[in-house]
Amino acid sequence: MKPASFRYYAPQHAAEAVALLGEHAPNDGHILAGGQSLVPMMTLRLARPGALIDINNIPEFAEITNRSDSLSIGPCVRHAAFHEPVVDGVLGALLSEIVNHIAHYPIRVRGTFCGSIAHGDPSSEWCLVAAALDAQIQARSVRGERIINARDYFRGAMMTALEAEELIEAVQLPMLAPDSVFGFYEFSRRAGDYAMAAALAVYRIEEGRMRDVRLALGGAEDYPRRISEAEAVLEGANPGADVFQRAAHAASQSIDPIVDAQSSGEFRRDLVRTICERALARMVQHDG
Repeated sequence: MKPASFRYYAPQHAAEAVALLGEHAPNDGHILAGGQSLVPMMTLRLARPGALIDINNIPEFAEITNRSDSLSIGPCVRHAAFHEPVVDGVLGALLSEIVNHIAHYPIRVRGTFCGSIAHGDPSSEWCLVAAALDAQIQARSVRGERIINARDYFRGAMMTALEAEELIEAVQLPMLAPDSVFGFYEFSRRAGDYAMAAALAVYRIEEGRMRDVRLALGGAEDYPRRISEAEAVLEGANPGADVFQRAAHAASQSIDPIVDAQSSGEFRRDLVRTICERALARMVQHDG
């Protein structure tokens, strides 16, 4: 099949892109950056935007800015930019670890970090990162700018707090403390498939105990989120198999699992328990 007809615009400046989106949003106008989700949907006629605003000609949108306390990722930064660490320290290593789990190489060359955040797929690795690290989403429209915290941004499967006339101008990820460790694990039926469940955990070690614990899940529920029940088990405890098992059990019992043709709720709870344990066990390898 071929896409339905649409108007095409290629603005050269951010303000022009914002104005065009404001004009065409009532007619289902869309931003085009990587297009790895939107274009296939258009081809299948699952999406029929009245206009596409192609932002790839705006130089500042392809920038990654290293600030003292955060990393700012522009809307045209490709997944492949993270194949090598874009910043020294734990955050750079974390992004480089996770990017290799995103789809296949050709998609990583074209798809964008912010595009994944805008799409809001529950299985998206970058959405999981945003939820785990409490990212800030910088949205811009003709009405001005606003910052949306990740905990308020994800609303459901492919549902976010982003308004139709807003584009994501940047996603801000906080820098992680130098003594932080992280662990990531996801399960999919085949390499490159969407994750049926994924877990990301980050913490610091202070006098042998876990501090500032973050544990988030993606793919298991309608949207990615931190699991406070599991974090409470881990916070202040000595890292080890026993406490990891208890935290994983707490995570599995706290979710409202997706039930679909591939899996039952019971299966996804068991899967969450396993991937949480494995993500936490892998953290030890990153320590020191």
